[in-house]
Amino acid sequence: MPGIVIIGAQWGDEGKGKIVDHYARYADIVVRFNGGNNAGHTIVINGKKIILHLIPSGILYSRIKCVISEGVVVDPKVLLEEIAMLKSSGYFRDDKNLLLSRNAHVIMPYHKQIDILREEQKGAKKIGTTGRGIGPAYEDKVARCGITVRDLSDRERFKSKLSEIIQEKNKYIKQVLGGEPESFDKIFEEYADFGEKIGKYICDTQDFLYSASAKDKNIMFEAAQGVLLDVNFGTYPFVTSSHTLAASACIGSGVSTFFIKEVIAVTKAYTTRVGGGPFPTELTGSEGDMLRERGCEYGSTTGRPRRCGWLDAVLLRHVVRLNGVTGLAVTKLDVLNELRTLSICNAYKLNNREVKNAAASDVLDNPAPVYEKIAGWMNDISNTKKYNKLPPEAKRYLKRIEELTGAKVIFISTGPSRNNSIILRNPFK
Repeated sequence: MPGIVIIGAQWGDEGKGKIVDHYARYADIVVRFNGGNNAGHTIVINGKKIILHLIPSGILYSRIKCVISEGVVVDPKVLLEEIAMLKSSGYFRDDKNLLLSRNAHVIMPYHKQIDILREEQKGAKKIGTTGRGIGPAYEDKVARCGITVRDLSDRERFKSKLSEIIQEKNKYIKQVLGGEPESFDKIFEEYADFGEKIGKYICDTQDFLYSASAKDKNIMFEAAQGVLLDVNFGTYPFVTSSHTLAASACIGSGVSTFFIKEVIAVTKAYTTRVGGGPFPTELTGSEGDMLRERGCEYGSTTGRPRRCGWLDAVLLRHVVRLNGVTGLAVTKLDVLNELRTLSICNAYKLNNREVKNAAASDVLDNPAPVYEKIAGWMNDISNTKKYNKLPPEAKRYLKRIEELTGAKVIFISTGPSRNNSIILRNPFK
């Protein structure tokens, strides 16, 4: 049973949804193991965008079982809206195809209010949170006062836990953050109703995955966000609130490391970032604007414009080593079509010395990128389906990425749709 992990190799928004969508055709199960609805995966099918925030991208295939595991924090309202959207679009016709961990933690209204009020108080020091309550929900999980999906499905247990928690939360919201207290009655009625509606999907997902493994099923683990946003190994404090590494697939879903046979890292052919935080290769002039517009670089979750810059091979090399990457998927190569000259950051000037190996935390010291120039291809490659049909300059660019990172390119995306893809290797085979 091959277990494949798909991770983002940058600060998120790398195009993981498309890669998961492609390899899902060879999978039996797709598992989401971290994050919340602060992540958006976009798939384009026949010109129509499908944007998913919680449900794994494998749901677009009628035969695949999709798992939302223990490592995810779930906003039940968003989950139900996403289910309704999929069903109205002709997908997800069999409710048995979605399994929700009974131990996943729930994002509550007070989490969202706390998230927003804290960010407002930071002023110029904002970290760029989406305000969806993900961080505060993880805080409660670690503080052992969170509400789980299991709690939500039991009215009496939910009522008891909520009554204990709401007083402390309201005191903090009102006296420390200057917000308005949340209504116990309103939350209880609304979320108890959510508990009933999602009840059909709740199960022991860990047991399901072990049973599937015993039957030699192909399992794919789908990460949210990117490795550079990992709460331990990212550009802290400009990070998300969960672990985004390949190893988190085991921790977030309750499977052993023996499940994992391949780690596929998804990277754009350039680099983007949403929100605050350091970004060594950022382009703030016309080239950055061009990448943003040609790449439609606006967040699928928030609509915020993404900051754009050249490919950072220093951080990409760090991600490859940190995660044991066995293959690279390079997306949005076509966005570079019109550039005569490309740049790749292959080292940093850091503390008056040049370094080629740096951790994400080193970026906080504002290193100066050291670039090498590569000729562009000045051709439209968006309809290219085979590697040998790519311009020599495009192949040289991809080869240089392999040389600088030590990982082989196995997938190339040359446009947003399913058909704009060049497949060099299938990790499930």
